[in-house]
Amino acid sequence: MSTPAAANGGRHRGRLPLTWLYAPGDRPDVVGKALGSGADVVIVDLEDAVAPERKAYALDATVDLLSDAHPVPVHVRIHTPRDIPVLASLPGLGGLRVPKVAHATDIHRISELAPGLPLYPLLENALAVEQAYAIATAHPAVRGLSLGEADLRADLGVRDDSGLDWPRSRIVVAARAAKLPPPVQSVHADIGDLTALAAGCARGRALGFLGRAAIHPRQLPVIERAYLPTPQEVDAARAVVAAAETDRGALALADGRFVDAAVVAGAHRVLALAERVG
Repeated sequence: MSTPAAANGGRHRGRLPLTWLYAPGDRPDVVGKALGSGADVVIVDLEDAVAPERKAYALDATVDLLSDAHPVPVHVRIHTPRDIPVLASLPGLGGLRVPKVAHATDIHRISELAPGLPLYPLLENALAVEQAYAIATAHPAVRGLSLGEADLRADLGVRDDSGLDWPRSRIVVAARAAKLPPPVQSVHADIGDLTALAAGCARGRALGFLGRAAIHPRQLPVIERAYLPTPQEVDAARAVVAAAETDRGALALADGRFVDAAVVAGAHRVLALAERVG
């Protein structure tokens, strides 16, 4: 069975992921292009991107794809838990995206079907958002949370994008409380409007997200630019880390500000992201 360490291979080893590219499981040609797109993680979609009459073919094609490991981590968004026994032992599988998780018991059931495999629940309704922390801590296999914003928007009757800011903040807090990585933003469906994509990424970053899912390779550079630290942020992070290395107890910066362990940890993350561009 693939492990998280094994799944993060090649040029992506040790690199904080910022871009997660969906590709429909019934289009092996598109999946192949996704693997060469530069995305940090490729998500083969067996759910929304595949018509009902092509679900069986999509699963078979995904089994063929994952019979070998790939330099890029490959996750699968399942359509039904019945997909899991077919996928779980494949060497190329790096994790499962689990849609429509609403309670911790959903995670318990999935983890029994895929022991040891990283799980990434998608929270897509009001109950799931309310249960975010319970879901995040349901099992050690849970490695991250995300919102399914299209379904959540419909469930809540939200008309304006700002109406999702509270659920977004909710899962950021839940992930942090559970000691998980910051959540990844949901996709921006309009692949032609890169300006709106960039603005949405800036908003997500301000709310505490780290990276974003995409549905087309042209979105990847926009997402990466939005989430990479600015030179000013890198300089500030270096100052924090330098202060921490003095080991003087309370950490004081040159401008008189004091920082604590959480700020130091955030500074290290900024520097790790900066390494993506050398």
